[in-house]
Amino acid sequence: MKNSIRLAVLAIAWTCAGAALAQAYPAHPIKVLVPWPPGQATDVAARMVAERLVPVLGQPLVIDNRPGAGGVLGSEVAAKSAADGYTLLAGSSGPISISPNVQKVAYEPLKDFVPISLLAINPFMLVVNPSIPAKDVKELIALLKANPGKYSFASSGSGATSHLMSVLFNSMAGVSVVHVPYKGSSQSITDVVSGQIAYTIETVPAVAGLVKADKLRALGATSLTRAVAMPEVPTIAETLPGYEMFGWIGLMAPAGTPVAVTDRISAETQKIMQDPEIRKRFLAAGMEPAGNTPAEFRDFLRKQNDRYGSIVKQANVKLD
Repeated sequence: MKNSIRLAVLAIAWTCAGAALAQAYPAHPIKVLVPWPPGQATDVAARMVAERLVPVLGQPLVIDNRPGAGGVLGSEVAAKSAADGYTLLAGSSGPISISPNVQKVAYEPLKDFVPISLLAINPFMLVVNPSIPAKDVKELIALLKANPGKYSFASSGSGATSHLMSVLFNSMAGVSVVHVPYKGSSQSITDVVSGQIAYTIETVPAVAGLVKADKLRALGATSLTRAVAMPEVPTIAETLPGYEMFGWIGLMAPAGTPVAVTDRISAETQKIMQDPEIRKRFLAAGMEPAGNTPAEFRDFLRKQNDRYGSIVKQANVKLD
């Protein structure tokens, strides 16, 4: 009986301590690590949400861009940061769900981070330089098959989401293409626009404006359904049945960050993601808004990591 009372008292004490911590937090600015260059989809999503979190948390949220290695470098920095609630990670599918399945990284995504909330689901788009004589996915596959090794594709980094999406596409299409990795999507897309690279698969927000300006030609969306922002473009699966991949973006924190802190940020983020204006801004940027609890996000991460692991194995993906 006495032990039961002690346990009950301890539970109440911990609950009160957590509540007090959540009320006192934050006492100074919060850093949001974005493992991609400015302007990339993860960066755009992180900035929109951070902007809305400032007034409710009462402290600035400072975006810290740490690009490199397909998002792995910045994610590693986040994993090694103090778990005090003052460092958050704008996590994404590349460094969290994909890279750990294709290369050795200095963190375990499901152990070294705690999920806060999913921000968006990110459809990608297969785009080519307008000079490429292919008007659709079928014609592109025929062109690549007729010219093995002649054309190249760009990615935002070896092991990044765009890389694996292209590898899966090439594998399913049965084509041989040269991979040219970059340190982020900005330069890779620039070189496709200039004609140095034939094609890439990148986020809708990153390519939509260039497609509208006729600097790129969109051939296919990577999701099973057409992208909300570009419904006129068919899906790749309409030509290659079974092809389906999408990216995701979410807020995370180093493992060990107080639950009271992550729960508070998650609750505020979920409210933000339900705001009609924010949802409109996400959709306008080509991202499909989400928002969920830490538990729901954790379940989502497990399923994503298992799925990408299966795809990597089936496609025999190897980093070049």
